[in-house]
Amino acid sequence: MSADYNPPDTPLSILHDDHEVLIVDKPAGLLSVPGKGAHLSDCLIARVQAVFPQALLVHRLDRDTSGVMVFALTPHAQRHLGLQFEKRQTKKTYVARVYGEMAEKTGTVDLPLIVDWPNRPLQKVDHETGKEAITDWKVMRIEGNSTRVHLFPKTGRSHQLRVHMLALGHPILGDPFYAKGAALDAPRLMLHAESLRFRHPDGGKGMNFRAAVPF
Repeated sequence: MSADYNPPDTPLSILHDDHEVLIVDKPAGLLSVPGKGAHLSDCLIARVQAVFPQALLVHRLDRDTSGVMVFALTPHAQRHLGLQFEKRQTKKTYVARVYGEMAEKTGTVDLPLIVDWPNRPLQKVDHETGKEAITDWKVMRIEGNSTRVHLFPKTGRSHQLRVHMLALGHPILGDPFYAKGAALDAPRLMLHAESLRFRHPDGGKGMNFRAAVPF
């Protein structure tokens, strides 16, 4: 991942900001946080902090995933939002294009995941020591030899959606880690965090933010 990191030179896309929270549409190809080494220093939180120096990290999206990310603008908001993620009180909706035609219309993947140490950062299914990982899915439509699906993660494991779709035999198109052959033939990882629902740290009002799917 080191040498081929070419983050997109796109302006910050702010969906909402107030006294407690900042909602951003993350572009594909940009790290959420800096990697090890100067060449991996360009990342979303660095770009956000250039405009909002007080911004604090709450959660992450994979480098190649685009879509809705929330940042806290106060330590109180960071704690409040962090607990909502931890207690699974947030609601996340993703859109993906996966390889092949999915036969069923809806389903749930319940497969525990653990890091694949020799091949990290890859993850793998492990029924002995893996951590619980659950994803609901619903087909939107068949598109040629691919399927557009809505994914609703109930847990927030690393690479969860990518490994769960692979386990169904339908890797996400363009996935540099888990797709092979024809499934790799896409301009990017076809995974987008379309919407995020959470309670506002000031008053607890439910808020829902969406970012248009770019593929």
